[in-house]
Amino acid sequence: MDKIPLEQQGEECPIRFRDCFSVRYIQSAALLCRMGFSLEQDYRAAPDVPQEVILRHEAFILNSILSSVYFLESTINELYADASDEAYFFADEKHEALLREISDRWTNEKNFDRAPILTKYQKILTLAGKSPFDEGDQAFANIRDLIEIRNYLLHYKREWVVLGGEKAPRPEETTGVRFEKSLRKKFAINPIAAAGLPFFPDKCLGHGCAEWAVVNSIIFTDEFFRRLDLPAPYEGVRGEMVTR
Repeated sequence: MDKIPLEQQGEECPIRFRDCFSVRYIQSAALLCRMGFSLEQDYRAAPDVPQEVILRHEAFILNSILSSVYFLESTINELYADASDEAYFFADEKHEALLREISDRWTNEKNFDRAPILTKYQKILTLAGKSPFDEGDQAFANIRDLIEIRNYLLHYKREWVVLGGEKAPRPEETTGVRFEKSLRKKFAINPIAAAGLPFFPDKCLGHGCAEWAVVNSIIFTDEFFRRLDLPAPYEGVRGEMVTR
């Protein structure tokens, strides 16, 4: 939490501050990821996993994944807000100049708040005169896949899930098969999911997926701030971002 004392006379001196929810989100994502991992370690060899454990595990994993994307979105929103409000917390004049340039150049742009998350990151890099991510870059592709999972979970629409049989729909007709094709080799599947369940969501949404979400979110934002030559706002809590 960055605090800016107001220089006023008198005994009472108000303090203005700008909260940093991006840090809270990545801390939460990592904590929930560790909690999901702990349950998997305890029950991965169990012949029958209690329903209460399955529910708790699902809550940890789902919210870890969602919090990772909230971290990504709040990180870029906070950077833009600091630039547009001239809330500079860096002693280095170079950093202030960079944020001022981003703010000045964005005044001619419209609808920052409505832009997709990755568009915001790419646009900020471009406005700062830095190289944007190549869309074929693995770090960029992983975040694109992660955001797709988040969008599916938030804007969920029911659809048929067909396991086997001659009348199974073609792969392009189901979200689950599409996610399996793009995600199956990216992380370990949920070890406490029953054998007969589909890849998505049951086998996909485990510690492996949550850890992949947290780690790749940090990899992506690390590279983003490296390109801007700005310190990452979460630098002081890296010790709390472990995933197991």
